[in-house]
Amino acid sequence: MMYITNNPEVAKIAEKYSVDRIWVDLEQIGKKERQGGMDTVQSMHSVEDVRKIRNSIVGKAKLQVRVNPIHHGSQNEIERVIAYGADIIMLPFFSTVDEVGNFIKMVGGRARTCLLLETIGAEQRIDEILDIPGIDEVHIGLNDLHLQYHQKFMFELLANGKVEEICRKIRSKGIPYGFGGIAKLDEGMLPARHIIAEHYRLGSVMAILSRSFYDSWIANDLKEVERTFKYGLGEIREYEQRLEHETPEFFENNRQTVIKEVESILKVINSKRN
Repeated sequence: MMYITNNPEVAKIAEKYSVDRIWVDLEQIGKKERQGGMDTVQSMHSVEDVRKIRNSIVGKAKLQVRVNPIHHGSQNEIERVIAYGADIIMLPFFSTVDEVGNFIKMVGGRARTCLLLETIGAEQRIDEILDIPGIDEVHIGLNDLHLQYHQKFMFELLANGKVEEICRKIRSKGIPYGFGGIAKLDEGMLPARHIIAEHYRLGSVMAILSRSFYDSWIANDLKEVERTFKYGLGEIREYEQRLEHETPEFFENNRQTVIKEVESILKVINSKRN
């Protein structure tokens, strides 16, 4: 489980209740243009936040940093992120083999590398990209990827088999992977319990706790943060334990439910737009 925050107090609470990674988000280049008009937050995290979060967590959680897409200042940005203690560095919005190769060279084995696969170009070149030595893991970014496909709901990619197809290719290379974000167990347009079951069916090992799980951008009541992570994440972890003992039939039924739920959500979206 990953949670995005630059608030040291929130990071401590998230770590306390079994969040595995605290995520500092430095990506700004091009993001406003790609996601303008959507209900998304444009991060205002800074490189200094990497140091702050590093000093706030005690070691149970890893520190993950999403840098900017490859640009003229990438090497300097990566050097500072490593110096300030990042455990994992994530490259977003890449499309080419060269971009990934350059990123791996810049990191130089000094931190784990995570690719955020969220462009059609990257998907089309995925076989070549995955052959590059030094890729430690891949996360499939459903938000930007569904925009590239001009889709109306990010989990269309889960319902139509696209996520499964990409997961299969990553799994064949023996690289850990994950996708998307989740809300509280029974919340979200597509309830998180159905998404989590798909993570298990597809062999995913990571997911983001989304803004709909807890929005630390606008809320700062630490007692509320504590309650949310204690009970909300507790429910998710309990559900995960049950999933470990479920049958193939259960997971197939859940897959069919996801398809039907996404179809229903799209009907509602279309009716509102019309």
